[in-house]
Amino acid sequence: MLIFFVSIAILILGYKFYSPFVEKQAGIDTAAVTPQERFSEGVDYVAISPVKAFLIQFLNVAGVGPIFGPILGAVYGPVALVWIVIGNIIGGAVHDYFSGVMSIKEDGKSLPEIAGHYYNVVFKGVMLVFTAMLLFFVGVVFIMSPAGLLSNLSYFEGTFLAGNTFWVLVILAYYFLATLLPIDKIITKLYPAFGVLMIVMTTLIAVALLMEAPHLPQVADIFAYFDGHHEHDFLTPNPDGAPIWPLLFLTITCGAISGFHSTQAPIIARCLTNEKYVRPVYYGAMMCEGIVACVWALAGIAAFPGGYVELKAMLAQGGPGLVVNHIATGYLGVFGGVMAILAVAVFPITSGDTAFRSLRLTIVDAFNVPQSLRNRLLLSVPILTIAYFMTLLDFSLIWRYFAFSNMLLSTSVLWLATKYLFDRGTFHWIASVPAVIGTSMTVAYIATAGIGLNLPADYSKPIGVVVAVIGLVGLVMAHNKRTVPAV
Repeated sequence: MLIFFVSIAILILGYKFYSPFVEKQAGIDTAAVTPQERFSEGVDYVAISPVKAFLIQFLNVAGVGPIFGPILGAVYGPVALVWIVIGNIIGGAVHDYFSGVMSIKEDGKSLPEIAGHYYNVVFKGVMLVFTAMLLFFVGVVFIMSPAGLLSNLSYFEGTFLAGNTFWVLVILAYYFLATLLPIDKIITKLYPAFGVLMIVMTTLIAVALLMEAPHLPQVADIFAYFDGHHEHDFLTPNPDGAPIWPLLFLTITCGAISGFHSTQAPIIARCLTNEKYVRPVYYGAMMCEGIVACVWALAGIAAFPGGYVELKAMLAQGGPGLVVNHIATGYLGVFGGVMAILAVAVFPITSGDTAFRSLRLTIVDAFNVPQSLRNRLLLSVPILTIAYFMTLLDFSLIWRYFAFSNMLLSTSVLWLATKYLFDRGTFHWIASVPAVIGTSMTVAYIATAGIGLNLPADYSKPIGVVVAVIGLVGLVMAHNKRTVPAV
């Protein structure tokens, strides 16, 4: 139990003490005129209060990511909590914060445009391709997963509501409206309520687990993972012996670090009324997502009487969605069952719709498309038509490419933040060190994954070490050559 409280405390302390230091390097100007003030047009540049902005950003980046990922990563044991905390503080929160900073300072532009400003047109093109790929994959995944859940509910058995195609079309229709309409017509009205719902659900699950879960982890369990000494075999984490490096870091992304979050940054950057809100909205939302991830990692680790063996069996039977339903109904009763359905159906939809909205904004920025209703229609219709046909593909294939794109984009954004800090002459190490680590993990994964070079898994560690060393040496050399004075 202690390790859970320590994890939450470290995340909160990270926001309290580390985030102001990060903010100091970013050059926040509270007197600056924001993009919302300069470009207000009633569609994307619409003023939003900081509380609403936080709740929308929180739900944009959260969805089911910090629920499903930590449940899957829970098979590694309490070390999953360690990764969530460290990854969140030094990686994910910094990544999300600078995504917001760079966007609000660049007129609310999307990442590829910012990349072109700080690097060159080649890097801009690479970012455009991978940003578009990731947004498409996220949107399609968050059509298929809730549609599959809703079509299989026992309440709908024997009716037309049991058809998967029906729910795909319903969700697509909603995505069409959310992508097309001004942000204050749907998103600012529904998302704050869903954000509160996520917080309430997470709190109730945490309290129930701490009171009743049979196998609450201890600090000693982290060390026991590595030596394999457990009183009972079914309490031995990672029964299949899958390597932590790099698989754990790929399994738990939302809650630790996720490139998808950077694609959502322009949505809120176009709505903030002061640069001082960037830290509580972006860094704060990521810190809160880390807490959600810790709760669901705890659920996977502690909630099953049969330990990791039972968790693995349930994942094999119905995936993380079944685990969510089992834990919610088992610990919270009928109310928990309703909450579980909302979690695995509604929350992914709230990430899917903003994914397609972000894709529209990315294309608009890349090709300077005026935002008339006609042009929004001309973009939204083909985007969602392609998305429908992508739902006919194998889900596991789409998920694998989503994971790859997500990793690559998060690492690219950290390098972009590094360049931003280099140009300012401030302490770039807060972004550059995580960028090196992310590059190491990404290259190690691509080298050994089936969708990459498919080298033997044993090669992943030495490849990661070599890439990290090269990256650090390059950083030190670049740092020593830097002549830009501190601002």
